[in-house]
Amino acid sequence: MGDRRAALLFDFNGVIVDDEEQHRLSFAAVLADEGIALTREQYYADYLGFDDHACFLAAYARAGLPLNPARARALVAEKARRYEELTGASLALVPGVAPFVERAAQAFRLGLVSGALRREVARGLERASLTRYFDVVVAAEDVPACKPDPAGYLAARAALAGRGSLDAAQCVVIEDALPGLAAARAAGMRCAMLATSYPAAALEGADLVWRSFIGHDPGELGVLLS
Repeated sequence: MGDRRAALLFDFNGVIVDDEEQHRLSFAAVLADEGIALTREQYYADYLGFDDHACFLAAYARAGLPLNPARARALVAEKARRYEELTGASLALVPGVAPFVERAAQAFRLGLVSGALRREVARGLERASLTRYFDVVVAAEDVPACKPDPAGYLAARAALAGRGSLDAAQCVVIEDALPGLAAARAAGMRCAMLATSYPAAALEGADLVWRSFIGHDPGELGVLLS
């Protein structure tokens, strides 16, 4: 069973919304305009789980090109515009996430920690009718460093704790990307992972691995709490 003193901290892309391909396509299109090629394999191997700014910095460094802060901001804005175009008509949810979140909110405090822009997260939660279930949302703009840095998960824990206490051992992270797993570990938290972006065999470092939310109940995560 769950414990309302404990918290579940959800990633967003690949955990709430099934939109990693739209992120890849929009990122690759912006890079192509800059003369930088990015294959699907490269994206999933080297960029998945990072925020947009970190992705552009890495892509430019890999290409041996300089990238000043003003140009980086412009690229992030253009990538966000293209992403919104691609997701304008529809935004798919990860299978089973809506009922899972609804049940989880009855047993745990819920937070969301994402490297996506806040407006993208807000729009996705609103479309999914899930906004009301999350006590805390930490987006890319809210922390100085993206995953695998633990800043986002530490900020969410602090916000959920409020005037009380919430130990890292009472937080379980739900992720789909390896930088997210590293961030959870660095924050001292247990981590369950969904095999929505990587094959399950690549996620053996997680405490639990599920193929999707279908067939699972939030209470199962209680075994990870100490």
